[in-house]
Amino acid sequence: MSTPVPHAWAPAFARRTEGASGELAAILALSAGTDLISFAGGLPDPETFPVTVLLELTRKLLEGDAGTALQYSPTPGLPGLREAFADRLYASEGRRPEVAELIVTSGNIDAVGLLAKAMVDVGDVVAVESPTYLGAIDAFRGFQADVRGIPMDGDGVDVEGLDRLCSATPVKALYTIPDHQNPTGLTMSAERRHALVEVCRRHGVLVIEDVAYRELTFTAERPPSLWSLAPDVVTQTGTTSKTFFPGVRLGWAVGPSAVVSQMVIAKQNSDQCAGAFGQRLLEEYLRGGHMEPQLRRSNALYAGRCNLMLAALEEYMPEGISWTRPHGGFFTWLTGPEWLDTTELAHRARADGVAFVPGRPFHAAHDGCNRLRLAFSLARDDDIDEGVRRLGTLVRTTLERR
Repeated sequence: MSTPVPHAWAPAFARRTEGASGELAAILALSAGTDLISFAGGLPDPETFPVTVLLELTRKLLEGDAGTALQYSPTPGLPGLREAFADRLYASEGRRPEVAELIVTSGNIDAVGLLAKAMVDVGDVVAVESPTYLGAIDAFRGFQADVRGIPMDGDGVDVEGLDRLCSATPVKALYTIPDHQNPTGLTMSAERRHALVEVCRRHGVLVIEDVAYRELTFTAERPPSLWSLAPDVVTQTGTTSKTFFPGVRLGWAVGPSAVVSQMVIAKQNSDQCAGAFGQRLLEEYLRGGHMEPQLRRSNALYAGRCNLMLAALEEYMPEGISWTRPHGGFFTWLTGPEWLDTTELAHRARADGVAFVPGRPFHAAHDGCNRLRLAFSLARDDDIDEGVRRLGTLVRTTLERR
């Protein structure tokens, strides 16, 4: 028998896959490395996983509701969990969505992907913050959108810049992370939020509000969500992967009923439904009043790690490097001189036993090469100081050689 010759499959790939980076898989691989102090992936700490409660709830479900928990779910989600999500939204945002305005998703990236599938035609302009979550950039580009980055400052996205873009060309949607943003850790000011939804309403732009980190806050201050300000033009997407646990991929989207209806159709043609077992588990967890205590414990843990990282940055980073000071979430964002190449720096840092994510993948225009993201959520307390010390030494040496 002759030896099979590997077939060249690349010419058969869809054109829309050209340029797909695989950066998310690389980040997750770095996060799992045991030989590194990893500031790479934005993963929750297993210390926050509610194992004891889950054991009891799992037994309860398998003994009393296996017919639902182990069966397929309706595409929009099980009615009980949808009701529980609606209750939480009413309690936190002051508005209760109608039944047709809410869908249960398989995590946040599923919601963004469904919106891209439902909304984006080839060449449509989608605006994103610059920088922003690289998974969203990939999701929109996967449907051949023309993704345009809008600069940010300390108060959030540049609304005037967005207005100019919308005046110059039709914009289908704006993707934004207003709370403890990934990758910068910044939170959009209340004034900027009001201005943003007014610009989008005037131009007929759908706002996709990603609230993955909204509940992971270190302060009592909580600006209004964009969805609560403008439910007519905002679709909010969220996830429980950071607040419950990521082993069940669950999230939600809430927005105009016409948009959510198209998301339901898109989901029927993708994974059909989110897993029913996870939905029932989360519903019981929410109904049992377990989420708020868990959030308090999680936020105390992450706030402590954030403070450790900021203190280490103050001690070890040389002049010429600046960073954000988040009030929630998992990340801080460093900026160096324009000539600094953080991709090259990342390779050298790995040799020193430290991992981080360079800034380039977070920018639609592939700029931001002098920036980098540090995640503090999963790093051990002692590792934060040592890892930042190693990184600071490397950065100082790089600057001195210039």
